[in-house]
Amino acid sequence: MPLKTYGVLIARAVATRREGATHTPHYQIHLTDDQGTHYRAAVNVLSQEHPSELLYLVADDFRHPLTARLEELSSGWNTLPSGPGGPNLDFVRGNLFDPAGMRSLPPDVAGPDNDLADLLDHYVQRAVADPAARLYVFGSRFGPEPGVKDKVFGFLPGNGVHDVHMNQGNSRRFRGDDGVWQDGGFLLRFPGQSRWVGIFLAFQSQSWHTDDTTGHTLEHVDGTRPTPAVQPVRIVAALVNATGPAPGAETVTLLNASADPVDLTGWRVVGRLGHGAPVQAAGPLAPGACLTVPLGPDARLGDHGGELSLLDAAGLKVHGVSYTAEQAAREGWTVVF
Repeated sequence: MPLKTYGVLIARAVATRREGATHTPHYQIHLTDDQGTHYRAAVNVLSQEHPSELLYLVADDFRHPLTARLEELSSGWNTLPSGPGGPNLDFVRGNLFDPAGMRSLPPDVAGPDNDLADLLDHYVQRAVADPAARLYVFGSRFGPEPGVKDKVFGFLPGNGVHDVHMNQGNSRRFRGDDGVWQDGGFLLRFPGQSRWVGIFLAFQSQSWHTDDTTGHTLEHVDGTRPTPAVQPVRIVAALVNATGPAPGAETVTLLNASADPVDLTGWRVVGRLGHGAPVQAAGPLAPGACLTVPLGPDARLGDHGGELSLLDAAGLKVHGVSYTAEQAAREGWTVVF
């Protein structure tokens, strides 16, 4: 079953606390919304499964159509129904970042700037010092717990968000939490700088090939888990706002960055809602060659920002990109990724 109470908390960070490196430590954040309600965000910095160090990625200047959707939400807790149409996070389908850029860090070790708690503190303390800054914390809500004080910060009632990490592709032990469009993470918005920062966490035991309905790890017929390979073909550009009113003029450009030809038979380019177009090529794509894929009228790209994914013949994601409304604003210009 997926998470029962998935959503996003929009609030101001007012304090932090580190729990050390025993059992399942968390980086704890005390937040308050615009109505004065208190919350605690419990952010995992250590996994219960080997390897225990978490994967992380920080986007210092996060640009994605997700931010425009988030600006429409109110301060406080916002429940988000499952599906691709809203401001939900999905590390596999949302094209929020390139998973190849994730790195691991120990949870909490002696010395400055050398562990995951240090990294989180670097960004969250900036938000604490800026009264206009807001955190957008995605995960599963706990509480409110009437008559029970928060165990870390002592406010009443206890109330907050956990599961602030990838929530799909789990090992069999935790597959009950699997789901799509319900990943955790947090964004920091600094209005004075017109800047968003994205922080995304995942466990090394999780899979990046998951079922589109259940979020469970896709397995071979013999029960083994597929190992994600480095894919040579990538989306490098897209014409998302074609000149004139004619439908079907949008295109996506693919590049084979490898030294070998790649057979694209059965491959597809799809958008956020799953609409797409087949990749049609006259034979394998040669090394270093590009291919322009016309999307047609059934797979038109939105001019207000969107996501594009490249799927192979087995339906597995090969590569993904996103573009903002600002990038799509100039008619006839190609967006380069």
